[in-house]
Amino acid sequence: MSDSIYPWGHNRRYNSYSEYFRREFGTRVQKVTIDAGFTCPNRDGSKGIGGCTYCNNDAFNPSYCQPHKSITQQITEGIEFHQVRYRRSKNYLAYFQAYSNTYSPLEHLKSLYNEALAFPGVIGLVIGTRPDCIDDEKLQYFAELAKTHYLIIEYGIESCYNLTLININRGHTFEESEAAILKTAKYGIHTGAHLIFGLQGETEEEMLAEASIVSNLPLDTIKFHQLQIIKGTTMAEEYAKSPSRFNLFSLEKYIDFIVRFTERLNPAFVIERFTGEAPPRFQAGPTWGNLRSDQVQILIEIEMERRDTWQGKFYQVKS
Repeated sequence: MSDSIYPWGHNRRYNSYSEYFRREFGTRVQKVTIDAGFTCPNRDGSKGIGGCTYCNNDAFNPSYCQPHKSITQQITEGIEFHQVRYRRSKNYLAYFQAYSNTYSPLEHLKSLYNEALAFPGVIGLVIGTRPDCIDDEKLQYFAELAKTHYLIIEYGIESCYNLTLININRGHTFEESEAAILKTAKYGIHTGAHLIFGLQGETEEEMLAEASIVSNLPLDTIKFHQLQIIKGTTMAEEYAKSPSRFNLFSLEKYIDFIVRFTERLNPAFVIERFTGEAPPRFQAGPTWGNLRSDQVQILIEIEMERRDTWQGKFYQVKS
């Protein structure tokens, strides 16, 4: 199989995000991140305070991304930012990333999304949110919008284990994630999900088992993130007090793990990324040096080549 075209139509050993967009749009499409000033129900007291114990959005937001700026200004600066590396990009997706981007009344959401879609070159939306911040009214709106624009809703699953979700102050269950994903897909909306590997208390076997669990969900895309200890978070305080409670992945161990996970993953899922990346100034725990996510991706692909393996090699369809 290593010399032939895989089910996703190209010779890379996993169903890659960049190739997915080339198939979808015939050209490169660049995401432009937006911080629209949202919060989360586990931050504002609705379900809790403090947010997820690992979360500091400043570690992942580009410098231009500031909620006091308008959506239009952020897109303008974001395109300028990305054109340094991706000069050929002409089409863009407005990526509402920071916190929970459906956690507001629908009319307010419409004003934000409409402003983004009115920007020249913006052909769709990527909306990051939580499974407990969606409802039928919003999904009906998104379904209508998806008829004329590319649109995907990305849900933070983070873990399939409720004890872990409690420990990280997530404020929702895996069953809620499952229900939101099923309902979103039923509306005909592109659906994505996010998982974190290395959260306290989870064994490697439990994390590998998540491949089978999520493979049965109607997802279009999925992204992975190794646990990083980020300054300014509750988890950074926990790590400083008791680092032995954490079993953070070394680069070598993570490459081995993610290759084995990918072998078990539904081959229909487009893998958006294998790792997260935070600037060194935000890191409060062990790091992988100055390696960028795309460099780690290359190492993962080299290892897949060495093992002659690919996404879904050991995937089993649930009977």
